[in-house]
Amino acid sequence: MDIHEYQAKELLAGFGVPVPRGSVAYSPDQAVYVATELGGWHWVVKAQVHAGGRGKAGGIKLCRTYGEVAQAAKDLLGKTLVTHQTGPEGKAVQRLYIEVAEPFEREIYLGFVLDRRAQRIRVVASAQGGMEIEEIAKTNPDSLRQVQVEPAVGLQQFQARELAFGLGLNIKQVSRAVTAIMGCYRAFRDLDATMVEINPLVVTKDNRVLALDAKMSFDDNALFRRPRITEMRDPSQEDPREAQANQHGLNYVGLSGDIGCIINGAGLAMATMDMIKYAGGEPANFLDVGGGASPERVAEAFRLVLSDKNVKAILVNIFAGINRCDWVAEGVVQAARGLKVPLIVRLAGTNVEAGQKIIQESGLPIISANTLAEAAEKAVAAARGGLDS
Repeated sequence: MDIHEYQAKELLAGFGVPVPRGSVAYSPDQAVYVATELGGWHWVVKAQVHAGGRGKAGGIKLCRTYGEVAQAAKDLLGKTLVTHQTGPEGKAVQRLYIEVAEPFEREIYLGFVLDRRAQRIRVVASAQGGMEIEEIAKTNPDSLRQVQVEPAVGLQQFQARELAFGLGLNIKQVSRAVTAIMGCYRAFRDLDATMVEINPLVVTKDNRVLALDAKMSFDDNALFRRPRITEMRDPSQEDPREAQANQHGLNYVGLSGDIGCIINGAGLAMATMDMIKYAGGEPANFLDVGGGASPERVAEAFRLVLSDKNVKAILVNIFAGINRCDWVAEGVVQAARGLKVPLIVRLAGTNVEAGQKIIQESGLPIISANTLAEAAEKAVAAARGGLDS
């Protein structure tokens, strides 16, 4: 789960990370009021969307008067902001972050990410801030400084100091950078984050170190113990299908293919997608209905998959352990009535004979398969219009 910049800064400030003064606004009048409350002579008006590249897309505006703040807010609120991370559909701007503009001398990149291969938190820093990390890694990989955190002891102060000195900071700046680095690490660890990115972390003329921008992502599986984080979710910034799936306890991720997938179990879902690719097709989604897939839940899964207009065929692949094939078959038959795209079903496991009987006696044009490979091949052929029931 992603959150907005102002929410990330609020969380990080609670862990001692220094951030510029700012507040959120939902209207031009509120934006001007926030600017007057903050004081100062210059302000930055930032569109709050879950995407990077806002500056290049015109989503960040420097203002020198209250009138400019009001105009910037009018220009941004309600706008669909298109960046290299949003795709051509863009994201709607429904709130702004008004922040005191802090003059600075240097920009630094600082990121914390969960390295799943190493099973460690990885800290990445670069003296070249303000750029995407992928661009930094491509153009100047030698500028990257990295630390793997040992879980048993956590990130140590000496490691943070080594990073700070490696970035070319002076003595005064190093101590303040260490505060920011250690604060980010504690926030990552204590809030079940999967990513914390400060880009840029800036150094001011008076040697202060401030998080000028902030992004945080969290482990969805840990949200049950993080109610404060859960409250920060903004469904308007998510794929509507993913938000709907979340409400029904389904795990859904939209993709760009044309074969809809309804699977139980994340591992089986990944294997099914791989098999579709191997057969020459493209999956339209990842969808895990979970271990307790009732007929109603299966029917909801069908509605989600069919909401993607690119879907030309649907593959249902169920291996029933906790599930029962007859339950799943009832849901499939319920959802398949009136279906206008080919449906391929492969069932295995508990009550498989009863499930297959329900499908066979339904009278619906459902294509059966005995193995995953056969199901994938039939799904690809059906999507291409070369297979009938």
